[in-house]
Amino acid sequence: MVLLGALAVPFSATAAPELTMLSEHPVDGIAAGNLSGLAWCGDALWAVSDREDNVLYRLDASDTVWQAEAERFELPPVPNTGLSWGVRMRSAFTGMLRGGEMDFEGLSCDSLGNRYLVSEAYAAVLRVNPAGTAEWLNLPGAVVRQARASGMLLKFNAMFEGVAVDSGADRLWLAAEHSRRGLLVTHRTQNSWRCTGGCVLLVGGGRDSTPPEMGDDTQPRRFSGLTFHNGKLFTLEPVTHRVCRRNVENGHREACWSYADTAMAESRRYDTPFGNAEALWVDEDGAWVGLDNNELTRADGEKRPVVWRFAAPKGGWGAKQ
Repeated sequence: MVLLGALAVPFSATAAPELTMLSEHPVDGIAAGNLSGLAWCGDALWAVSDREDNVLYRLDASDTVWQAEAERFELPPVPNTGLSWGVRMRSAFTGMLRGGEMDFEGLSCDSLGNRYLVSEAYAAVLRVNPAGTAEWLNLPGAVVRQARASGMLLKFNAMFEGVAVDSGADRLWLAAEHSRRGLLVTHRTQNSWRCTGGCVLLVGGGRDSTPPEMGDDTQPRRFSGLTFHNGKLFTLEPVTHRVCRRNVENGHREACWSYADTAMAESRRYDTPFGNAEALWVDEDGAWVGLDNNELTRADGEKRPVVWRFAAPKGGWGAKQ
């Protein structure tokens, strides 16, 4: 396990090569909005909303404005993953008030087309197969236990924010959001999951500085999305508006690329002090970044969730910096 922590530094000191945005796509048809996860499964990009507990969305990308096509599933009873009573009760109460008791915050896909959703409210992972049948993964209790012992998953609404699987679904990674943030991994043996040499890869605290356009504030370092591509993990880091490549064995950051120029364009800003990029999918040609507008209206009047397409960096995602 790697422990990381440092003082906040000025935003200019976090400079990283800027990603080039190729296109922007508002999304119609997600009834409750709040797009919180993206994954490419089969022949299409899929999305999940943190305000709905029993639906996935296939995104029809045939036009500039995308249409979300709902696929509903039956949600099975939620397992007890070892979270504290207080955290579980507060999550349940919040879910009843705003919708989305599960608070699904991440989405991944394996080579067989199974979709994996992580519930922030219950620190659990749901697998939905291509036929639409859903079941909770039997993850080891050590995942939550070791995360909490490392200082993660102790605060309401600061739980698991991202999930990623490799193509064979032999390894599954989870990203804890903030205060403290971190990365965890489990390995599959037939139909069971276990921690090999510990679940926690990386844990860290500290604060990051926001762009000047957001007031030169500092905020707790956050992960808001996680994906696996070509033997590497990629994290979405919304405080500094970056996508970062990380080592799968220890979570070490190897390189980062910025999307701040896109997010901070005057017409695209929201009246909030927080970065709202919540969803990430990386492929050979580029990256998809999804925005959870959280019912806010953008400066240009856009009220729908939005997905950005960025070109891969020069030299590809494996390039050294």
